[in-house]
Amino acid sequence: MEAAAASVMERERLTAEMAFPPQDVADKGGANRTGETTPSIVIKIRRRLPDFARSVNLKYVKLGFMSGGFPEASSWAVFALVVPLVAAAAYEFGRVDFAALYSLDLLSCAAWLCAAVLLLAVCYLRRPRPVYLVEFACYKPDDEHQISKGGFLDMTESTGFFNAEALEFQTKITRRSGLGDRTYLPPGIQARPPRLSMAEARAEAEAVMFGCLDALFAATGIEPSRDVGVLIVNCSLFNPTPSLASMVVNRYRMREDVKSFNLGGMGCSAGLIAVDLARDLLQANADTYAVVVSTENITLNWYFGNDRSMLLSNCIFRMGGAAALLSNRRADARRAKYRLLHTVRTHKGAADGCFNCVYQREDEGGLVGVSLARELMAVAGDALKTNITTLGPLVLPLSEQLKFLQSLVLRRVVRARGVRPYIPNFRRAFEHFCVHAGGRAVLEEVQRSLSLGDGDMEPSKCTLHRFGNTSSSSLWYELAYAEAKGRVRRGHRVWQIGFGSGFKCNSAVWRALRDVPPVSATAAGHRRRPSICNPWVDCVESYPPKAYI
Repeated sequence: MEAAAASVMERERLTAEMAFPPQDVADKGGANRTGETTPSIVIKIRRRLPDFARSVNLKYVKLGFMSGGFPEASSWAVFALVVPLVAAAAYEFGRVDFAALYSLDLLSCAAWLCAAVLLLAVCYLRRPRPVYLVEFACYKPDDEHQISKGGFLDMTESTGFFNAEALEFQTKITRRSGLGDRTYLPPGIQARPPRLSMAEARAEAEAVMFGCLDALFAATGIEPSRDVGVLIVNCSLFNPTPSLASMVVNRYRMREDVKSFNLGGMGCSAGLIAVDLARDLLQANADTYAVVVSTENITLNWYFGNDRSMLLSNCIFRMGGAAALLSNRRADARRAKYRLLHTVRTHKGAADGCFNCVYQREDEGGLVGVSLARELMAVAGDALKTNITTLGPLVLPLSEQLKFLQSLVLRRVVRARGVRPYIPNFRRAFEHFCVHAGGRAVLEEVQRSLSLGDGDMEPSKCTLHRFGNTSSSSLWYELAYAEAKGRVRRGHRVWQIGFGSGFKCNSAVWRALRDVPPVSATAAGHRRRPSICNPWVDCVESYPPKAYI
């Protein structure tokens, strides 16, 4: 009986229902009497994100300071050497007896000054290269690929693969998902019967990747066969041979020494991992352009079984992708939109519970799908708490950090009772929040936990409504929404937060280098500005909707 109960608990997922499975009743002697059953109640609970105000792990605060909250160790070392050299030079100069020129020791003074200048020059040359986001483009599928919520449910029922309980579950999730009626699915999924083949999956990948790359290169004037030195493509579930990165190299005839990388199996946060990798490569390669492509492939990863934990992905994942052009050329600072300030990566995969909460496996019938465990919200909350605790010292104003340190001293040194740790206000550090549009419940919990307003979450909620969960590319659709509304101004800071299997939580912080004009008229007298990179051109004026259905 205990083994059976453990098996039931293991299969619990993100639902809010009560199940009444029949179980055999054992007699006093331990034998089972067949035919006699009694219901046992299994309550499936969706756990909320943790209250960040109740606990702060100091080791992550220390990690944040070590990552850049204070000057880097190398800068301190150079400073510690330069100060004594300058002091020695001043001392030698002070010993000069101008009344007796024969006693001048200007040679020693000059030697100390030359050594100081040399160290300062080395420090200047070894400073990190700035990384600029020149432009990014999001893929907008053709209208023929649109599908409404009703059309999705009709399509699901017409396949004949799902039983009544699975259909009812998908109906319930779809109606509460936060998705609108203009999301997109690839033609292989919408076909009757479905065309699930490698050819269809490649066609989807080519349409998405080449669609956003064509727009990106046209908008920036970059010649991919000559200018691109680094190429990074991330897609979790579709990894053909040759790779997706090789497909891009072949399509645009990129040069033979291009440094190409293909990231697979890294979940919805892989887009920021790709940005972090591009930053490191741009630090090692001067005067280089890096292209990052973030996408997901649905055609070969649609689930046709009846396991509820695997059906969730069918209800929220949709077709989409994005491409970004990064540069370390200082000349690009004049035309770039953003400068990359920080990337913070958090990986909780060392814990089995975190590792298994998003897991690709086979169900009891041998059908492959991605299982989302009921512990997902708790795991995501713990990863988010770790990530923002590390990020805080890098981005928060000094006043917020001093308030945090004050509460820390009162609690850890003075041992004052009743003093709760001070959780800084991140709205003082950022003007724009781009939270991965993983689902309506996830966005609502992140908003509650970080005390964000409806305006802060508008880009994420509107992206989920218009395009669905497009995996790692959703963060770029959200930033495109803020640009389309004309809300991005010079000096504004953008915080991108991504969650993914593993389990991972990653952040990227950008600073706007110029005002980004809206893509459409928002007031009388404004002239429409078409954009081939922004997917919101034809619909931004109808957002946000009055109600998220």
